[in-house]
This record gives sequence, structure tokens and C-alpha cells, in this order.
Amino acid sequence: MTLTIEQDRAQHALTQIKHLTDQPEQWQARYKSYAKGLPASILSNGLGQALATLLSASKGNHKDAHYVLYHHIEQWLCRSHPLAPYQGAQNVMEAITQHDSTAYRVAQMEAMAYLVWLKKFAAAYLLGEEVDVD
Repeated sequence: MTLTIEQDRAQHALTQIKHLTDQPEQWQARYKSYAKGLPASILSNGLGQALATLLSASKGNHKDAHYVLYHHIEQWLCRSHPLAPYQGAQNVMEAITQHDSTAYRVAQMEAMAYLVWLKKFAAAYLLGEEVDVD
């Protein structure tokens, strides 16, 4: 059975979120908040700056909720799939800087579509009340 792109987004997002359910409640609440706020950041600043902000906020800690959200977006945009905007790239930030504006616009739209599912599943599966984020 071949999945539609929307089913593929949903399946990938659900898998990522379910891997987070063993994190402490406060961590889960932060992830939910960051996922909820990321679309507005992308619309205001662009995909590259929004992702760079997540990286900066993580301070290099790969277990930080900022970094985990960044990594989820990176995995989706760089996956080995013909519809992935940066198919097969190892680093989304490098891909953004090495591709043209058309690929960037596609990646930004795809990130926004993917975030719809991440946010829904985070709200459904993760614990804790969303927190105010900086």
C-alpha cells in the first residue's frame, strides 16, 4: 500500500512524538510549546532563521527539547524520499544554504505541513501544560 504524502507526514510525526513519551513531564511540556510556536517563527523569520534559533537555544545539547524539535524537522526535510525538499542531505542548515530559493520555499511549506501533525500528536500524547517560551 502506498501512503499519501499527508499519511506519510502523519506517520512520521506520530513515530517521533511517541519516542518522547518517556521524557519527564516538564520536558514534554516544553517540546509542545516549542512545536506550537515554531510555525509563527517560520512565518515571521523564515525557515532557516527559525531552525537556527532552535539550534542556538539548545546550546549544543542534543537532548534539549529545542534540538529534538530541530532534529525532527531536519529528518523530515532531508529524508530519503523523492518528495523531500533536501532529499538525502545530512544537515538541513547546510542544505538550506546550498540550494536555490525554490527548494527553500518548498522546504518551508513542507515544514509547515509537517508541523501541523507534530503539534497535533504532541498535544495528544505528551504530558504537561504548555509553557511560555522565549
